[in-house]
Amino acid sequence: MFTRPSLAIEDFNYHLPDERIAYTPAPLRSDSKLLVWDKAIIAETTYSHISDCITTSATLFFNNSKVIAARILFDKNLISNEEEETKNSKIEIFCLEPTEKYTPVILAMQATQKVEWICLVGGAKKWKTTYLEKIIKHNNKNIIVRAKKTNQADGKFLVEFNWDDATISFSELLTLIGNIPLPPYINRQTTEDDKDRYQTTYAVEEGSVAAPTAGLHFNEKVFEKLATKNINTEFVTLHVGAGTFMPVKVDTIDQHVMHAEFIEVPISTLDYLIKNTKDNNIKNPVIAVGTTSLRTLESMYWLGVKLISQKKEQANISSSELNLAQWDAIDLAHLNITKQAALSALKDWLTEHKLEKLIAKTQLMITPGYTFRICNALVTNFHQPKSTLLLIIAAIVGEQWKSIYEHALAHKYRFLSYGDGCLFWIKQ
Repeated sequence: MFTRPSLAIEDFNYHLPDERIAYTPAPLRSDSKLLVWDKAIIAETTYSHISDCITTSATLFFNNSKVIAARILFDKNLISNEEEETKNSKIEIFCLEPTEKYTPVILAMQATQKVEWICLVGGAKKWKTTYLEKIIKHNNKNIIVRAKKTNQADGKFLVEFNWDDATISFSELLTLIGNIPLPPYINRQTTEDDKDRYQTTYAVEEGSVAAPTAGLHFNEKVFEKLATKNINTEFVTLHVGAGTFMPVKVDTIDQHVMHAEFIEVPISTLDYLIKNTKDNNIKNPVIAVGTTSLRTLESMYWLGVKLISQKKEQANISSSELNLAQWDAIDLAHLNITKQAALSALKDWLTEHKLEKLIAKTQLMITPGYTFRICNALVTNFHQPKSTLLLIIAAIVGEQWKSIYEHALAHKYRFLSYGDGCLFWIKQ
């Protein structure tokens, strides 16, 4: 067991004035400002010109996960014990992730008639009946949707949803009854504009309950400029969980429990990365668009290292057991496995199990002192104080994160999900 970082989370605090938070998106996606850092701030531009800041032959990796309408409101008629009168009340069910029986996420989204999710419930004390029920009309037919609490632990609920129309998948049902879950600090109702703008233009894999926000700034014109300059684009999937917004409530980061999230990567993308490595070097720059893409790419290296480690111990990992724990990167770092060896081991394991896609869970936590294995740069937004996302920035730029954020605040950059962003080059 190797030493876990005992950094004080208070050292990653800063004052974020309310007027610097972006509560609505920029008029045009690519209008958002972009700060470029390479050992120092070297440029300030907009996302419409990001291709000018990236060398030809580099590859941008995007997270193509799609935000689902995870917030479901049920009406509940309650009788007040004090007033002896019927009152109408709302109970909100927030779908976090499907149960193991319905994973990977695609199984839950394709489920018909019944599915189980781990959920947060707003107004849980008001839920006194076995079922919550609502009736919706679809194709001139009434559909009855029911929700049933089956278990509870650590403030979360196991909820079974069922509906009486076998022709409708859970994915389709959510579009009919659910709402897009904006970040909790955006305390307003979702608008029609949010349904489009709180979703990347390339989102295809349903499963996130929060947007991979760095990608919100990329539109068709930006992709056209990247292609014109022969800058490559690849796609990976990390289904963003609600834990991305959870504040760190402990004094030191080693006490924090990092949330786990599903990643999905086609074997063709793994092939691409292997061809782009030689021994322990990356040939052409790998740029992660968003901390989710970065965690996915770095997790692939460590999953390969984990397979090599287990093989040495003559232990076999099944397709349901290949997951990355929070501190695996620290515990396995002493092995000094090359990038090519780790990625090749992961590909060989997929081939051995006749899998065309890597599906795993990652809890990888990146803190100052972490050595990046796959990524050469990160495109990302400005993050909340005392967040695990800010720790990733500090892992890249060190103490300079403070002066960078001070500069951004002074020059009226917009912060958080709908805000402006940065391109950070990682010191190699």
